[in-house]
Amino acid sequence: METSIEIPNLEYNNDVANEMAPYYEKVKSVIPKIEWPVHAPYIKAINELKKQRNAVLLAHNYQTPEIYHCVADFVGDSLALSKEAARTEADIIIQCGVHFMAETSKILSPNKMVLVPDLDAGCSLAESITGDDVRKLKQKYPGVPVVTYVNTSADVKAESDICCTSGNALEIIESLGAKKVLFLPDKYLAQNIAKQTDVEIIWWEGSCIVHELFTPEELHQARENEEDLIIIAHPECPPNVVEAADFSGSTANMISYIKENQPKKVMMVTECSMSDNVSAVNPNVQFIRPCNLCPYMKKITLPKILDNLIYLNNEVKIDPLIAAKAFNAVDRMINLKI
Repeated sequence: METSIEIPNLEYNNDVANEMAPYYEKVKSVIPKIEWPVHAPYIKAINELKKQRNAVLLAHNYQTPEIYHCVADFVGDSLALSKEAARTEADIIIQCGVHFMAETSKILSPNKMVLVPDLDAGCSLAESITGDDVRKLKQKYPGVPVVTYVNTSADVKAESDICCTSGNALEIIESLGAKKVLFLPDKYLAQNIAKQTDVEIIWWEGSCIVHELFTPEELHQARENEEDLIIIAHPECPPNVVEAADFSGSTANMISYIKENQPKKVMMVTECSMSDNVSAVNPNVQFIRPCNLCPYMKKITLPKILDNLIYLNNEVKIDPLIAAKAFNAVDRMINLKI
């Protein structure tokens, strides 16, 4: 990992244009041609340096298309990226997502170097609760299992019995065989799941700054404006928004729904960049975009990824005792047979 790295030439010329042409084919429907000369040299440099560094790039579904389609080795939701982090043989993991995702990668691959392009890429959900908050809840509700969404910091995971994602939360909760669970920290995800189970769910007052902005009125207006519109919503949205949608699921489930059903016209009620990423590989589907952007996800850029590879900066480190406790909760989620 200490290999000397030369600063790459970021000039856009005919050679770069020709070499990067296949990449542009992937994203030409969502990236204007005038912008491509800015991205192409970075994409070329990043893909070359990944090989030199034996690095792997994990990109969340909310990353921009030039990252998602052109430099990422693996893309997906939190669960998919967690699994890739656990089994990668790379020396370096670059987490193209927010900080708690990079922490999760470090928890699962403690001997790997984990880098994040921007240390300030946070998350409103992760910042809504601390490990101390969880300890106080456990005192208030002794013996009640703690199910924690992966959108949390390592110290919160360390106080939890098991983690979950939006895609497996219901199954995780019901697998515990408990009459009551503490579910942290997304209140809307908890409320949406509570409608699907007899387990009593005690939730925390956290929410996602992107998903909490959507309203049922926005969905009703979209239906009035667009005939034959299918609306699919993320379960971090308020319950009245989920009720107004045709389908609700994790980002992975939303992608699968579109791939399998090929609706004529669809609106994805989630972070805006995901519509770009999914539309690029579903050319027959028309996407109506309600554009709520995550300011934290947008802190991840090609220049910052390149800096990671050149300087090995922004390394994510976790106290070993906290990491070991957090590992138990995350590993239990990944390996639970549900």
